Amino acid sequence: QVQLVESGGGLVQAGGSLRLSCVASGSTFSIKRMGWYRQAPGKERELVASISSDGDTNYVDSVKGRFTISRDNAKNTVYLQMNSLKPEDTAVYYCNAGREGMHYWGKGTLVTVSS
Repeated sequence: QVQLVESGGGLVQAGGSLRLSCVASGSTFSIKRMGWYRQAPGKERELVASISSDGDTNYVDSVKGRFTISRDNAKNTVYLQMNSLKPEDTAVYYCNAGREGMHYWGKGTLVTVSS
């Protein structure tokens, strides 16, 4: 089992920045890809960014150039640096980890961007 705990969400004005963190615990030794998803009210959950164990990243088009995902394997932590935030980035952000064919989720952290 893998437990994921997110932090760093909050209220920010448009154009501002936030940094999300997700700490993994439990059976973390074979986690492959980690990522951030988000779900806005009335919308489906979508992948925002993901990163492999060797640093390969991918992003949804809407956040390219504004968000950066990074990972500290020694600390079992993945980060999402979010710059130039827009009201449409408002959502609950969830951390995800893939391990041995299983996917694990955190409880989410709310990001609210005011206009």
